[in-house]
Amino acid sequence: MQVIVIANPKGGVGKSTFSTNLAGYFASRGHHVMLGDVDSQQSSRNWLSLRPANLPAIQAWDIVDGHIAKPPKGTTHMVLDTPAGLKGAKLDAVLRIATKVVVPLQPSIFDILATEEFLNKLAKKEGNFQAGVLGMRVNGRSRAADQLHHYVEQRGLPVLGFLRDTQNYIQLAAHGATLWDVAPSRVEKDLEQWQDILRWIEKT
Repeated sequence: MQVIVIANPKGGVGKSTFSTNLAGYFASRGHHVMLGDVDSQQSSRNWLSLRPANLPAIQAWDIVDGHIAKPPKGTTHMVLDTPAGLKGAKLDAVLRIATKVVVPLQPSIFDILATEEFLNKLAKKEGNFQAGVLGMRVNGRSRAADQLHHYVEQRGLPVLGFLRDTQNYIQLAAHGATLWDVAPSRVEKDLEQWQDILRWIEKT
């Protein structure tokens, strides 16, 4: 089973946006996917309550106080949305079951500094997971993207791609939907940005 953990100790970087859309992708491919919410704010769980029944199913799985339980039989993919400030025993428990760790990161100096210790921990590769950084709300051809690329690669981690700042994510989230629940022509630019990211996530 694939377990993709979406983590960054800095809040407001787009973890829930990426988590919900990644779960939506797996569901659109016919996988039995669960969306786990380690965040006490329950952002992903609340989003699932908005999801229409006619869309591909995404199952909810709550993780309480860092206690990791086995997902129901038949689950093929698990996406874990994590809170800001995740550390210590809770972080270790999540990383123990991870196959991939994605770190959404905005290219501001404040976000980078707040994430530095966490990235250094992931770069040590202590565990059976692969880790990568995802540039959020940034033009992949901008100077800011180049700087983020340079910073991350210095730590021995790959940059998986960049997701632009767009209202598409906000508008779809308000209806419990993802990029894969609407006509591709409506979100064509966004789907293009996901291709390299998904290749990395699905690579065994």
